[in-house]
Formats: sequence, structure tokens, C-alpha cells
Amino acid sequence: MSTGFENQELIAKLPQSGVHCYPASGSKIMRNRIVSAIVFLASAGLGGYLLTQGSALYITPFLFAGLLFIVAVIMILVFCQTFLSAKYRVAVDYNEKKIFLRYRYSKIAIPFENFDGRKGAPDKAERMLDNASGSANEYLILDDVFEDACFQTSAKDLASREDFEQLKADCFAIAEAYGARNSEDKVKFYYEKDDKKAESSSEVGDIVDAALNEAKDVSEDKVEEVKEAVEEKVSEVVEAVKETAEEAVEKAADKVSED
Repeated sequence: MSTGFENQELIAKLPQSGVHCYPASGSKIMRNRIVSAIVFLASAGLGGYLLTQGSALYITPFLFAGLLFIVAVIMILVFCQTFLSAKYRVAVDYNEKKIFLRYRYSKIAIPFENFDGRKGAPDKAERMLDNASGSANEYLILDDVFEDACFQTSAKDLASREDFEQLKADCFAIAEAYGARNSEDKVKFYYEKDDKKAESSSEVGDIVDAALNEAKDVSEDKVEEVKEAVEEKVSEVVEAVKETAEEAVEKAADKVSED
């Protein structure tokens, strides 16, 4: 699906074929394998024990055993996922024009036309882990702009820092070339919605200020008109009084002359 924001010159500079695979961190893969294996053995063993010996303990074993077997199945999935992550956690496929990433037990595909890559930030738990490890970490958001969910990976999730830097360069170049982030149809984040509200509030404020200024100008004009009218009336009254006084003086002078 074309968004109309593609920059053909930048697209031509991207690799036109090939797949860049970025495997998960080896230490995290080994840790997940060990933990999943231990939990699997413990849950499967305890579940089997409850099924065989539970009635002798005067308890209902089937519910607990069922829950433990569910945990065991989940651990099998986690263990299998580590082999897939060892191949790649994130892959940039220039043949299919898609970015693939492994999230839990599924593979997510994001077309280049829908993709936006940008710097991420740790959540509270990740920040605590980073502080505990004492080493800096960097995050990268992989976003399908037309879907509600977006995904994040970090330098510690991948096999090496060099892989992360190369992935970041690939993602930024693709996002810039295809321009999906500029589409008005993309899913808006909360801060983008707040910006829109702020812009609307600003526009309303500008309209109100303009109306108040106009009203102020009108009021000032009215005051000037009233002032001029009052001055005109005062002048007329002064002239009338002056004429009346002059007539009274003339009459008094004529009366004195007659006497």
C-alpha cells in the first residue's frame, strides 16, 4: 500500500535485494534455555508426582497437575523460540520489502510502506534493570504506523552493539525513504493527540484574543465618539449661555440709558 510520501531518490539508495538478519543476544538465549529447561523439569516432575501420589495425600491432584503441565508446555515453546531467535530476532528483508521481528511466539511482518523507526525509551522495569547492570542501553522502536501496537528492541537484545547500530541505520533509512510517519491516516500517539489539542486550543485562544482586541478597538472608537459628542454639546451650551448673557447685558444697558 503506497502512502504517497515515498522519496524515490532515497529508495533507490537502499539495497534492492538481500536480507539483513540480526540474531538475539547469545547470553539471553542461553539464560532462557537454562531457565526454561529447569522450570520444565520441575513442573513436569511435580505434575507427574501429583497424578500418581496425590490421592494418597488426600488432595485433588488433577487441577494442580493440569496447571503444572500447562507451564511445562509453555517452557517447551520458550525453549524452541530460543533457536529461532538465534537465527534472527529482527530481519530486514529487501527482497520482500518487509521488516520481520520475533515477538514472543509469533513472527511480525511490517511492510516498508507502513514502517517507522525511531529512538525508543525504557519503561520503568527496563530502567531499573539498566541501572542495576550499570551499563548504558539504547532502544529502538519498530512501528507499523497503521496499527495500534508498536515494538521495541534494544542494544542488549541483539548479539552485538555493531548489529544494533546497523539495524538502527537500516530502520532510519527505510523510514526516511518511505515516509509513512508523514501520513495523516497513521495511528496517533497520546502526545501527538495532545499536540493537536494544544494547537486547537491555541487557535481558539487566538480567535478569542482577536475578538477581544476588536471589541476593545470598537469600545475605544465609541468612547472617542461620545467624547466628541459631549465636547460638541458643551460648546453649544457655552455659546448659548454666552449669547444669553450678552443679550441680558444689552437689555440692562438700554434700560439704564432710558432712565
